[in-house]
Amino acid sequence: MERDVIIIGSGPAGYTAAIYAARANLRPLVLAGYSAGGQLITTTEVENFPGFPEGILGPDLMTAMQKQAERFGAEVIFKDVTAVKFDKRPFQITYEDQTVSAKSVIIATGAAPRKLGLPSEKTLWGHGVTSCATCDGAFYKQKKVAVVGGGDSAMEEAVFLTRFASEVVVVHRRKELRATKIMQDRAKKNPKISWQLGNVVEEVLGNGKVSGLKLKDVDSGRQSELPIDGLFLAIGHIPNSSLFASILKTDKEGYIVVDGKTQTSIPGVFASGDVVDHTFRQAITAAGTGCMAAISAEKFLEHHHG
Repeated sequence: MERDVIIIGSGPAGYTAAIYAARANLRPLVLAGYSAGGQLITTTEVENFPGFPEGILGPDLMTAMQKQAERFGAEVIFKDVTAVKFDKRPFQITYEDQTVSAKSVIIATGAAPRKLGLPSEKTLWGHGVTSCATCDGAFYKQKKVAVVGGGDSAMEEAVFLTRFASEVVVVHRRKELRATKIMQDRAKKNPKISWQLGNVVEEVLGNGKVSGLKLKDVDSGRQSELPIDGLFLAIGHIPNSSLFASILKTDKEGYIVVDGKTQTSIPGVFASGDVVDHTFRQAITAAGTGCMAAISAEKFLEHHHG
């Protein structure tokens, strides 16, 4: 059966697109993937999503959004898309051994924070290890935290965290920072920021929650322990766009390029959320662009007679 709209990916962007598309009677099919719910599935408390004065757990927010989309008629399948054909309409989308066709497509595959690749980091993710200072900084009032990274985003996160933390330690594997001079100066002038340059993180320490880092000096090989309460990774994000890289226009970092209204380089294919956004990366902004993509798809179908 040909669908009016197929949404690839879930998370706040995909589920919001599904809610809007379903309420517009577009009978959306959401191919949510095996790890549905995006980055919020690995987040514990979300305190900055409007409407939840006491906060809400990330997985609970995603389950509620999914149920809301299903209430209006969205169909959600927890399978990964393996191939797409966007050369002509209807578009063809393959998951496992099934191919479905769609008059329009919304991509909401998100992005993943670049990680250190340590088993201990994985174990303590969401229990003191995070990649979002805006989301989690307020949990570290008067505590000591570390930021890993040497670029502008690492400096920005470190400076932001000084609003809450008693001390912020920047850990970077090189002796020099990659950040622009203005961002370096801003961080270096801040009395709450200290530096562990030329060091790599060997292990995240902690039992149930982060208690410290095991560091190794890159030149001497000397190991040391740094007691901290939280670890913020600021070494970049990887957009989940590899499936579309040769088909849609992407920027040099792999983010899908859209016009101001979520339209990609192929008419009828829209993109929303963190696969597009390398600036804000918030649940609420992802939800906003999911709404925009659904309305854009609805308008597209009206103009192209469904």
